[in-house]
Amino acid sequence: MRYLPLTGHDREAMLATIGVHSIDDLFVDVPEAARLSGPIKGLPLHASELAVERHMTRLARKNIVAGEVPFFLGCGAYRHHVPASVDHLIQRGEFLTAYTPYQPEIAQGTLQMLFEFQSQVARLLGTDVANASMYDGSTACWEAVTMARRITKRAKAILSSGLHPHYVSVAKTMAKYTGDTLETALPTLTAVTDVDALIAAIDDDTSCVVVQYPDILGRIADLRPLADACHAKKALLIAVVTEPVAMGALVSPGEMDADIVVGEGQSLGVGLQFGGPYVGLFGCKEKYVRQMPGRLCGETVDADGRRGFVLTLSTREQHIRREKATSNICTNSGLCALAFSIHMTLLGEAGLRRLAGVNHAGACRAAERLAQVPGVRLVNDSFFNEFTLDLGRETRPIVRDLAQHDILAGVSLGKLYPDGDGRENGLVVAVTETTTQDDVEALATALEEALA
Repeated sequence: MRYLPLTGHDREAMLATIGVHSIDDLFVDVPEAARLSGPIKGLPLHASELAVERHMTRLARKNIVAGEVPFFLGCGAYRHHVPASVDHLIQRGEFLTAYTPYQPEIAQGTLQMLFEFQSQVARLLGTDVANASMYDGSTACWEAVTMARRITKRAKAILSSGLHPHYVSVAKTMAKYTGDTLETALPTLTAVTDVDALIAAIDDDTSCVVVQYPDILGRIADLRPLADACHAKKALLIAVVTEPVAMGALVSPGEMDADIVVGEGQSLGVGLQFGGPYVGLFGCKEKYVRQMPGRLCGETVDADGRRGFVLTLSTREQHIRREKATSNICTNSGLCALAFSIHMTLLGEAGLRRLAGVNHAGACRAAERLAQVPGVRLVNDSFFNEFTLDLGRETRPIVRDLAQHDILAGVSLGKLYPDGDGRENGLVVAVTETTTQDDVEALATALEEALA
């Protein structure tokens, strides 16, 4: 295919058609502080390939490798052990180059994998059906809010104070263009979640309530009363799961009558990868399946009665008329979904339950040890593998100092909620099967020194 660049006249005509004067006008929504005004500092304007390689290697050495130090970071991205067989299998040629099957009947292997992925996600989340993945947890969360609006014909969503602030930020960004009203609140460092406050806020204009399970502080709530309150007002309950391994130990949101369950699947099969790409999970009750975004693969038989797979539902804008699309997400995270599915298959139900047990037991030991540090208070009454500590002082300087000593102590709530009001004293600590007792002891000792 020949490359046919645009001429200056072509660009002017395109800009005039969309009503802007210059290409720069297309970036006005990007904060000026986030825009580059010149070359990237620290990088030469031109250099040989060898020089660039050496320079980039020097920059890379400034990173702390997660697997080489005590690592307690979480808040939606978790370090779990990924079996070597996962990476080996996803690099097979028929998978590595896979994309959306535009002629789905030909891509039987891809469709079967997605069908099995959907089955695993639906079982994990406790929903009737699940789609063939979304971009990530935050975009899946927003898609659930817009789905609730289509179903209820209402435009007010109530977002729990325990919902990850990044998810809230994505929802606020998208709501600017849809007219949805979002009611939000900030969390407090208490053992009690905001279920009662959410129930009190539901009215006849509410389309949905969005709650994270476990929430941003690691707290676990019974969602049944909230689901009942939502349904009494003909609103939907949306549950967000950022740590799918927790579903090996906890009652799933679907079992507690959540209407839509979304989440982030990174914990299974997908490494931290500097924040992405990840894989969004999306499930719902069967009666809402035609309003579900994304794609759905189904099982059938061919003319000879042999088992086969088809693209059953596809509500994305590339496959149907744009005005009838339920989502503008134009693909699924195919390779990450495959990694998730392989890891789930290797674990099986019994293996996932054992993995969840190891995570929870390790977190309990860590919470008990860290709560013994003078000046430290454990906020949670309940948690899975992530809990919040109140250090009684601003945690960001402590986290930065410990990182200089090769201990990644956790996520400071002051970083997530810079407005203060006591949250800056919170430290969210995640413990997985990769965390050793020596790691916990190193963190406890470092906190004792920092708080002395």
